[in-house]
Amino acid sequence: MTHVINNHPYLGIFVLFVLTVVAFNATLILQRFISRRMARLDTEKLKLSIYECGPEVTKQPNTISTQFYLIALLFILFDVEIIFMFPWAIDFKLLGWFGFVEMILFILLLTIGFIYAWKKGALEWHSIK
Repeated sequence: MTHVINNHPYLGIFVLFVLTVVAFNATLILQRFISRRMARLDTEKLKLSIYECGPEVTKQPNTISTQFYLIALLFILFDVEIIFMFPWAIDFKLLGWFGFVEMILFILLLTIGFIYAWKKGALEWHSIK
């Protein structure tokens, strides 16, 4: 039994994986311990104090619209679509009809997602008042 385990082709990768998991968790525990020992807990007054000659700091609510987030997600969606279309276009003749049908289904799926986002109003820009 030990002969089979010692000669397994993936034994080295498994050992490296286990060591990586152990080192990662040890680093997290050590970082958490050190940061809690070194952190100052009374910094709220310092954060709100005036720096040199600037105005007094006031806390403001977050006024960033979620519309930015939705537009970014749609940008990534269509950016990934283009990234997948380039290799397909290069090997179009090699893939034949199977590749053509795959790309049609891919574009159809993304079109359904686009129509869903459009119907939900993700493409309409709402002004903050």
